[in-house]
Amino acid sequence: MTTAREEPATTADERSMLEGWLDYHRKTLAWKCEGLTDAQLRTAAVEPSTLSLMGLVRHMADVERSWFRTVLADEDAEPLFFTEEDPDRDFRVTETDTWREIHSTWQEEIEAARHQAARFGLDDLSKGRSRRTGKQFNLRWIYTHMIEEYARHNGHADLIRERIDGATGD
Repeated sequence: MTTAREEPATTADERSMLEGWLDYHRKTLAWKCEGLTDAQLRTAAVEPSTLSLMGLVRHMADVERSWFRTVLADEDAEPLFFTEEDPDRDFRVTETDTWREIHSTWQEEIEAARHQAARFGLDDLSKGRSRRTGKQFNLRWIYTHMIEEYARHNGHADLIRERIDGATGD
């Protein structure tokens, strides 16, 4: 695995540090998927779970879209993979799902997230609200939540990758 990841500078300002850690975790998930076939990326963690690396990436594409486009910017951006009726659909992949398509979609959502975030200060409140609670969030909270979300799922990715081919790493 060769995806270059760098931790943010230990003396970075707050925004640079938050953005740096978020990018670090985005790259970590990409690194965990690197060099695998579509079939391997669809491989479930353990029975009866359907959790796979490709499913994690689909999920994170939806999470990026939801927090940065729907909540932060108040765009009318419907979920890509999950639905109200099937909130875990983003995790379930099929034989027709390809890494090329999923990775491209995820990267598009990351770029859209960066574009939206650049328009806000850390203390600025979101233009949209949570579907579940109706609350607004400042950008600082969204960044912190996204770092937590990626970190949690990168732990899952570590275990799935080790099961697939034995590769381990931080």
